Amino acid sequence: MQFFSEENGKLIFRGNGEMLVIEPWGRNSLRVRSVFLGDVIDQSAALLPPDEKMHEVKVVTHDEKDTKDPRDSYRSACITNGKITASCYVQPWGDTLQIVYSEAISGKVLLKEISNNGALCTKARSFKRISGDVFKLRAKFESDPDEKLYGMGQYQQERMNLKGCNLELAHRNSQASVPFVLSDKGYGFLWHNPAIGEVHFGVDVTEWVAEETKQLDYWITAGDTPQDIIENYTSVVGRAPMMPEYGLGYWQCKLRYFNQEQVLEIAREYYKRKIPVDVLVIDYYHWLRCGDWKFDPEYFPNPKEMVDELTKMGIKCMVSIWPQVDIRSENYEEMKHKGLLVKSRSGVDVQMVFHGDNLFMDATNPRTRKYVWDKIKKNYADLGIKTFWLDEAEPEFTGYDYENYQYYSGSVLETGNIYPREYARLFYEGQKENGQNDIVNLIRCAWVGSQKYGALVWSGDIMSSWEDFRKQIVAGLQMGIAGIPWWTTDIGGFHGGDTTSEKFTELLLRWFEFGCFCPVMRMHGSRQPHSKIINKAGEEREVTGAPNEIWSYGDEAYRIMKGYIDIREQLRDYTRNAMKQASESGTPVIRPLFLEFSEDKKSWDVTDEYMFGDNLLVAPICHEGEKKRKVYLPSGCDWVHAFTGIKYQGGCDIETEAPIDVIPVFYRTDRPETFLFKI
Repeated sequence: MQFFSEENGKLIFRGNGEMLVIEPWGRNSLRVRSVFLGDVIDQSAALLPPDEKMHEVKVVTHDEKDTKDPRDSYRSACITNGKITASCYVQPWGDTLQIVYSEAISGKVLLKEISNNGALCTKARSFKRISGDVFKLRAKFESDPDEKLYGMGQYQQERMNLKGCNLELAHRNSQASVPFVLSDKGYGFLWHNPAIGEVHFGVDVTEWVAEETKQLDYWITAGDTPQDIIENYTSVVGRAPMMPEYGLGYWQCKLRYFNQEQVLEIAREYYKRKIPVDVLVIDYYHWLRCGDWKFDPEYFPNPKEMVDELTKMGIKCMVSIWPQVDIRSENYEEMKHKGLLVKSRSGVDVQMVFHGDNLFMDATNPRTRKYVWDKIKKNYADLGIKTFWLDEAEPEFTGYDYENYQYYSGSVLETGNIYPREYARLFYEGQKENGQNDIVNLIRCAWVGSQKYGALVWSGDIMSSWEDFRKQIVAGLQMGIAGIPWWTTDIGGFHGGDTTSEKFTELLLRWFEFGCFCPVMRMHGSRQPHSKIINKAGEEREVTGAPNEIWSYGDEAYRIMKGYIDIREQLRDYTRNAMKQASESGTPVIRPLFLEFSEDKKSWDVTDEYMFGDNLLVAPICHEGEKKRKVYLPSGCDWVHAFTGIKYQGGCDIETEAPIDVIPVFYRTDRPETFLFKI
């Protein structure tokens, strides 16, 4: 019985109604696809055609007589691409296929599918038909309980090592599922499937689940170091472009500068004080209805004049964009007629209730992307606005009842996770077509490949709390591992920040210090107390929050925040180089310690400090009232405190003082750069 064949450098398995294809895909990497009762589908949700020269690919199939290994008692085959080998065995009980991935030279096992376990008849790849050619899919692998796993995008938790975690493969406000995981065993694994699902990193079994899909599709790579693995991964899913210069400095924002006069008042005050601001952000509901995609003339009577004045002060104007379309919007009927909106499968066709009944524009539809960009160009880009804040990007369905919605690309259960990437694509391709090259757009969610569309992800509408602050450190590091190097937070958190509270001011200052050493430094928040806004027609509009500028929290806070904006400017060349590394090799801007010091075993367990670029170690103060903290300095070099100049030996824990105006930052002595920060 012939189970395996070799076709054009691919290893093909056919048996028990299944077709499985393993093929080289990038350096030291393999792509695996499988279908039940059909042929493998030649499409890609995120993987780009390999453009790097691969190592020599070897495919070997064995007849039964060619091997003495009892595991090969029916048939066996293997495929090798550089440093990775997939060995395939057809097990005698039930003729089931098992795949083992290993290092090509040493034979060390990296990842192994579960076996059928004899009489238990378990399956490594399980297809349960839903209808037609759509299945619920489960893929199971044996788990090493001592393995450490990282990545997967942004989940709101303080845990870095994901072993033992159960994660939803779906987006929510402040949750971005980017299903790439990096193992300390020397491999990276991409679940190349945009379906809603889940993953269980159990101590016994790792299980990936897609609620609706047509085929199994994943990608696996091997590397000697974590940086090798990330470089392999980003070479086949895309890398961020070079961050524009205006992404390197300070961004000012709040919920919300509600009119043109207020925007210019704030900008003029920063300019008067000679405090550099790269971007000033106009938040949501500067429009009348969602889906109008233009300024409300009552509050912004001459936006071109506003943008021109900001430009003269050296400030880029960013405007918020929502994908919702209010049924009262001037564009609703046309978009509905042309099929440019997300469809509800049942019930009333309302997908979010907020200042009206709203549906979402369908970013997966190329006709929608063209229609919406034409509106954006006319009403924003032609005024000189070059950067956009793409909010609600999950999108934020009321209740997140994914099963009830349909995209152009398919059901949300089958394709839902691509929405934020296609939303970013809408703007990036429109801006490119408009002749713009310095593109960065703030967005609330991402999926695999979002980075190549100039997506700067922020961590969503988080709370103004110490717990949420700590979670953002982990979130930013995991996003970088998952291939999304442009990442930021609302400095101070979004919900619950009371400007009259000394406790909140302490949190804000510690967060501001952290923000200085993030990929993008951006102040934002829904500061309390709020003020109501009533338009001329007597309609209550969205509120505006309390002042959120750096002079809004007292003289001492002003001194500290101004000092960190100065440090950010001092770091401009350094930050630009870190951005260059991200663009050229996929290396995150902020990195877990193990990315630079993989041989230091202790560095794999540190969750509350990180590398900003390749030289600066940052240890945020993220507990209330804390004025000193323990810091682990990795082995391999000595370290110098960038504020005090004190030198420390690497490979040990130290305790360092951290008064309210100092965040512990250290530079390594094996690099030529040195730093001295003062507030």
